[in-house]
Amino acid sequence: MARTVRSYSSRVKTQIGSFIVSIVVCALAAEPATDMAEVVRTFQADQANVARAYDLPWSEAQFDRVERLCKDWQQRLTKINFDALDRPGRLDYVLLQNEFTEKLDQLAIQRRRMREMNELLPFRRAVQELEQTRWRMEAVNGQASASKIAGVPDQLKALRERIKQGTKPKEKPKDEAEPTKKPETTVAKKPTPPLKVTPALAARVADTADQIRGTLKNWFSYYDGYQPEFSWWLRKPYEDAGKAMEDYAKFLREEIAGVKGKDEDPLLGEPVGAAVIAQALRTEWIPYTADELIAIGEREFAWCEAEMKKAAREMGLGDDWKAALEKVKRDFVPPGQQETLVAAVGREAIRFVEERNLITVPALCEEVWRLSMIPPKTQKTVPYASYGGQQVNIAYASAEMKHEDKLMAMRGNNRHFMRIVTPHELIPGHHLQNFMADRQRNYRRAFSTPFFVEGWALYWETILWDNGWLRTPQDRIGALFWRMHRCARIIVSLKFHLGKMKPAEMVNFLVSRVGHEKLGAASEVRRYISDSTPPLYQCAYMIGGLQLRALHREIVGAGKMTERQFHDKLLTYGPIPVELIRADLLSLPLTRNAKATWRFAEKR
Repeated sequence: MARTVRSYSSRVKTQIGSFIVSIVVCALAAEPATDMAEVVRTFQADQANVARAYDLPWSEAQFDRVERLCKDWQQRLTKINFDALDRPGRLDYVLLQNEFTEKLDQLAIQRRRMREMNELLPFRRAVQELEQTRWRMEAVNGQASASKIAGVPDQLKALRERIKQGTKPKEKPKDEAEPTKKPETTVAKKPTPPLKVTPALAARVADTADQIRGTLKNWFSYYDGYQPEFSWWLRKPYEDAGKAMEDYAKFLREEIAGVKGKDEDPLLGEPVGAAVIAQALRTEWIPYTADELIAIGEREFAWCEAEMKKAAREMGLGDDWKAALEKVKRDFVPPGQQETLVAAVGREAIRFVEERNLITVPALCEEVWRLSMIPPKTQKTVPYASYGGQQVNIAYASAEMKHEDKLMAMRGNNRHFMRIVTPHELIPGHHLQNFMADRQRNYRRAFSTPFFVEGWALYWETILWDNGWLRTPQDRIGALFWRMHRCARIIVSLKFHLGKMKPAEMVNFLVSRVGHEKLGAASEVRRYISDSTPPLYQCAYMIGGLQLRALHREIVGAGKMTERQFHDKLLTYGPIPVELIRADLLSLPLTRNAKATWRFAEKR
């Protein structure tokens, strides 16, 4: 009996030991579930480290390192088991993959632009090499460094002469041939050819020259005063090179580009072309061509015109909506009262959406917004209210403006325009959106897209319209002006980048077809065509708004969610493409190589 018990006990111990071993082996073999939120945060940290360490604008070093970062991360992404991810994880995977594609596309564009500028920036590599030597913490050689930049003034003097020669009109051929001269005994130096530089390229090179001068200043300041021999060799060459770069940038900006900081400065920009637009549409998850988007803009514009005529008839002006718009523009507040108007409308909008159970407004969000005034100089590119840093920036007349500019600023920011602009910028628009983005999956700020960011605020203009926020025909005309303006943005910005519309034609379209003040129209176009503005940004307002309206029909219209549930849920996703939000809300399949397919604008 004792033997049997001992035998049984041994078997049990053996089985338990084998079971424990098998658990340990399985635990070691099993892959831990990938937390894609942490993966995204790690990429963000890597990206920030690289950006800080390679802060050298327009350099091969910066471009190469960013490209390597993206390609390394692309490889790391392929090793993640996509099928084992949960739905938010799959969404993050696709977003991250899309982010790498977009960054590599942008790098290719930047490299092309750098090649276009190379001949006009002969000092770029020398200055950047000096800064990279400092990065590597190598010993600095004052005499050798001085030699690298001492020739910059002469380089730029010769370059300016070639550019001036390129601006001269071609001489007409003479009727009679010049008499043949006897050959000189000495060989003449071959003249350098003239350089033809477009105004837009000149402005871009001027800005880049200023950035490189900033790099030179940073490099010099690091050593100056700390290494006496360095200062002895470098002070004079540094001052001469810096002054030459400054004068060169001013020459390009003022004499070639014609930019002198005045209202009548030329509108300069460079169309990116159809291929870049198509590439950008893919990474923004918009399955339409540029021409299809223009057609959508024209369709929405026609709807706005029809509604304008209805409002004009209510005002007793027949179909003359432009006369009605002119009457609306003249209804502005006196100087000094614009901020009072915006504050009152902002508070009223909050009560409006809360009373109708349209969306949740956290108490802190309602508490922390503020107002600020846009300086007159800034109003040359920002002529209307904007949002940033928890505050609405208000554009209005200032004492230092010219008389006609004061009137244009007041007319362009009248009571009825501000009726829709204020909630667009505040609550339920950008302020609420930013507040929630800081609190809901905030790591997704890495994936910002104007089609959701700007589309959200435009979408709320339409929801407020549907819910009776606009009490009078004058208010509706104010709202329609802005909606028409967003339709026009699609048309003029895409036609510009496709090479079908010039800046002057864009201004004329905004003035004659939309009813803009000329100052406001020029300011708008100056921003649309700037290198710093992505080519799809202007069309993102209306197109993003249409995406959200189409999604609203599918979710709220079908009774799947209430208004509040739908709007609150949208703000939990962060600023990502609307088609991906739709895929999650409707539990649609999401593959590793998913592409945009949603034709959201097929019906009004």
